[in-house]
Amino acid sequence: MRNDNTINILQKALDASLVRNKVIANNIANVDTPNYKACRVEFEEHLRKAINGSKMSAKPTNPKHIPIGGERLERVAPRIIRDKSISTRLDGNSVNIDVETAKLANNTILYQALVDQLSAKLARIRTVINEGRR
Repeated sequence: MRNDNTINILQKALDASLVRNKVIANNIANVDTPNYKACRVEFEEHLRKAINGSKMSAKPTNPKHIPIGGERLERVAPRIIRDKSISTRLDGNSVNIDVETAKLANNTILYQALVDQLSAKLARIRTVINEGRR
């Protein structure tokens, strides 16, 4: 269990889902704000790289050193990116309410799936601790 990163990965994914929910809600709240540019959250690709990255890593001795071995799991965090593309709306706002609503629904489903996975993992650990007894 010591080398099992499942709980850490699920925790990071839940945190990213929460951040994404806040970003989407902020986009929806600013749907009528002139020149507002929608934001999005980047996380899954960084997590994938950390999980599938090189098993070889080195501990940097200086924060300015280039990291060896790709992203480390403990450093993976959601990143909020502002969409600076050109808006199709006359007021300069780039929020599409239909797209944001669909993203919110998708994120809600993802969050629930992650909670279910974490609950199942903790239930398995509890079963092992209790030696199979309930």
